[in-house]
Amino acid sequence: MLIKLINRLERKYQRFAVRNLMSYIIIANAIVYLLTYSPAGSRLYYFLLLIPQLVLRGEIWRLLTFIAIPPSASLLWIFFALYFYYMIGSNLEHAWGAFKFNIFYFCGIILTIIASFLTGAPATAAYLNLSLFLAFAHLYPDFQLLIFFILPVKVKYLAVLTWLYIAYTVIFEPLPLKIMALVPVVLYLLFFGDSLFLQIRQKRQVYANRKRFFAEIEKARQKRR
Repeated sequence: MLIKLINRLERKYQRFAVRNLMSYIIIANAIVYLLTYSPAGSRLYYFLLLIPQLVLRGEIWRLLTFIAIPPSASLLWIFFALYFYYMIGSNLEHAWGAFKFNIFYFCGIILTIIASFLTGAPATAAYLNLSLFLAFAHLYPDFQLLIFFILPVKVKYLAVLTWLYIAYTVIFEPLPLKIMALVPVVLYLLFFGDSLFLQIRQKRQVYANRKRFFAEIEKARQKRR
């Protein structure tokens, strides 16, 4: 149902879509990362973090700036992390179009804000980034990544590990993390729930047809006897 609504909105408002959205997000992450090496860098992370209590005191920029917090603090991994998320985002935009990708990302922002305000806990874009990966794995399950630049692994297997991590968080971690971990779950169901339901229906129909087929064969055998 959501996808049909997005398609209708796209026909009317696609001209307002931000093209290459992931490029701007990655550039913002890169700039913030470089600024962390400045004299004021130690306070920058806190300044950008989504903290509900401070938003209510007027620091409304935090409703958006948390997506500019880099996904890694390691100098070794930051380049690969940013490239990885750029690759995921650009491929999603290529598959969906700019408008639908914009809606997906901004829905992730809204869900993260809601989760943060429900729990009162600070938030970054960590679980939003997980949402991007799960969407990418759904659309490109056989895409291969080189783990440690050596071992080729299809993203569908990494997606399974990601779902296990989310399940572990929801079951065993404190309530704020449980709520935050539901962000990629809700976003995934919003955009892929219809197709998952259709796949389940098709598999059940195939199973029912197969069961009926073998039942008919068994009846035919009984008659021959």
